[in-house]
Amino acid sequence: MKRVTLFVLIGLLALAGCRPGPATPTAPPEPRTLRVMTHDSFDIGEETIAAFEEEHDATVEILESGDAGVMLNQAILSAENPLADVLYGVDNTLLSRALGAGIFEPYDSPLLDEIPDQLESDDQHRVLPVDYGNVCLNYDKGWFAEHGLTPPANLEDLAKPEYAGLAVVEDAASSSPGLAFLLATVGHFGETGDYTYLDYWADLRDNDILVATNWETAYWGDFTYGSGGEGDRPIVVSYASSPPVEVYFADEAFDEAPTAAVVSDGSCFRQIEFVGILKGTPNRDLAEAWVDFMLNMTFQEDIPLHMFMFPANENAALPDVFVRFAVIPEHPAEVSYDAIETNREAWVEAWTEVVLR
Repeated sequence: MKRVTLFVLIGLLALAGCRPGPATPTAPPEPRTLRVMTHDSFDIGEETIAAFEEEHDATVEILESGDAGVMLNQAILSAENPLADVLYGVDNTLLSRALGAGIFEPYDSPLLDEIPDQLESDDQHRVLPVDYGNVCLNYDKGWFAEHGLTPPANLEDLAKPEYAGLAVVEDAASSSPGLAFLLATVGHFGETGDYTYLDYWADLRDNDILVATNWETAYWGDFTYGSGGEGDRPIVVSYASSPPVEVYFADEAFDEAPTAAVVSDGSCFRQIEFVGILKGTPNRDLAEAWVDFMLNMTFQEDIPLHMFMFPANENAALPDVFVRFAVIPEHPAEVSYDAIETNREAWVEAWTEVVLR
């Protein structure tokens, strides 16, 4: 009997020794990082990005990578070891090159149902439209009123003697709006006939056109209004959305915008910017969520007053300053996707030969 009691006592002590102590608390998992590669003009509200981060327990890292062309070059060169999960900012002037490089994974976002068909350029949905803008001539209303000169009404006016030395454009070989404006002239004047787009550019060269390396230099440095009078060119290639932006950021109230865009038939080119999931991302689910987020209301309605483009989602509300002061060209120049894909490099080289050499 004593031996049985001893064995029971030993067993109870052994069980007591095996009893687990208080659990050691484990640290919560770190948020995943989503890397978004984009151009230097990317700008969206901090609270907008924070909304995505909170919803998906993620950290968004924005990788600004230069002009859209430079950004695309980096993405292509790093395709075997992608620098990011998502790329935003390639536009329809560079799209054929991006798709030809095979750097994107298709994604059929449910938000595509809210994007107009005319903004889509890839039926495989390797890239999806986020925003669009119209590249047009802009002019300084006050300068023209002060000098008693009628502002230009179309592309043809720019080649007239009274507008000599008044305009600055961006380099079509290095600037996205510069290339877009070149495409507007291709669509408007054509490649054949008595007066082609190259004839037009030769006339602009003879009319003392100034070529800037990028939009920032042209608008903030050479344009009379954008530079606060430091520049000497009252005409600049910019966007049809630039006039309402000038009203929005002005220190004084305006009944009308101080600048205007030339939106006559065939004088503008509609630039569409896309987002795509980079091939090889280890965060495919998070990348899909980001694409959906960019196409949904929170992001879309933040676009106009941050990136000064129009949202692609047709259900997005525009800010009042866009409703009051923005003009959307009814008939921009037509240049087909296939034509851009086939001829872009040749057009740029021919333009360079005529204008810069």
